[in-house]
Amino acid sequence: MTSFWSTFITVITLGVIFGCLAILIWCIKDKMGVEEGEGMGHTFDGIEEVNNPLPKWWSYMFVFTIVFGLGYLAAYPGLGNWKGFLGWTSSNQSVLSLEDSKLAADTARTSLNQGYVQYDREVVQADAQYGPIFKGFAEQPVEALVSNADALKIGQRLFLQNCSQCHGSDAKGGPGFPNLTDGAWLWGGDPATIKLTIMNGRRGMMMPKGGLPITDEEIPAIAEYVYGLGGRKHDAELAAKGQAGFMKGCFACHGMDATGNPLLGAPNLTDNNWLYGGSRKVIEDTIRNGRTGVMPAWKDVLGEDKVHLITAYVYSLSQG
Repeated sequence: MTSFWSTFITVITLGVIFGCLAILIWCIKDKMGVEEGEGMGHTFDGIEEVNNPLPKWWSYMFVFTIVFGLGYLAAYPGLGNWKGFLGWTSSNQSVLSLEDSKLAADTARTSLNQGYVQYDREVVQADAQYGPIFKGFAEQPVEALVSNADALKIGQRLFLQNCSQCHGSDAKGGPGFPNLTDGAWLWGGDPATIKLTIMNGRRGMMMPKGGLPITDEEIPAIAEYVYGLGGRKHDAELAAKGQAGFMKGCFACHGMDATGNPLLGAPNLTDNNWLYGGSRKVIEDTIRNGRTGVMPAWKDVLGEDKVHLITAYVYSLSQG
């Protein structure tokens, strides 16, 4: 530590301690002009103010703390570059020098690199051992793997390792993450499309108000119309007004009959399967603020052979 910072720390630390001592002395002195224990001439609600000194135990405890603090700072390191008269050092016996720090950093970096090398080596060994198994399953069509218990078991484990964070361990998803077991597919649920989705990922977006000239006042009516498309009880008069707003352009993605468009990832609004929730409030929020969903691509992470097995497992979930 430089002399400047050593002096700075010493002055601040001792200043605080002796400052507390000065305040204590000032508080102990009687400055009221009235003998201790005598009344101050103020009463309120029958209670008289008396010139009482600070409690002795409190003052003694404060003095003890100050003395202890000065003794501790004298005995141990703490005041700038002062080492303490006890010669105490930390558990590592000394502060690491700059060279020692660099050596420690180089050692840690080398250890980390060795860890990467070991990981890469184990990946190569695993690919050599299990690669032919994945390859053998990948040469079979997904429809055939659905009835293969071993293939589905491997596909399930791969799913749990890589996909369950979003879709859940039971693949039933959650708000914003599709349920893969109900047969309601945004982009299509045939084996080829599922595999394409996993390989390349998906990016779905609905602009706020669909990017259409829809006013905030129209949103409750449009939400009521959408709410009732699945046959739920709704306000028919309000929904009729909302249909007019829907026809301003929502049909361009969701279709004239609101059954969606897998080419665009536009959901079917008539089946009561809701990705973000199907209450009136949530539907209004969706229309007003839009939605954005991204699924990452897995082709470079897992490779096509493993994706093929995950595809078989996911496809089997919606086939009962």
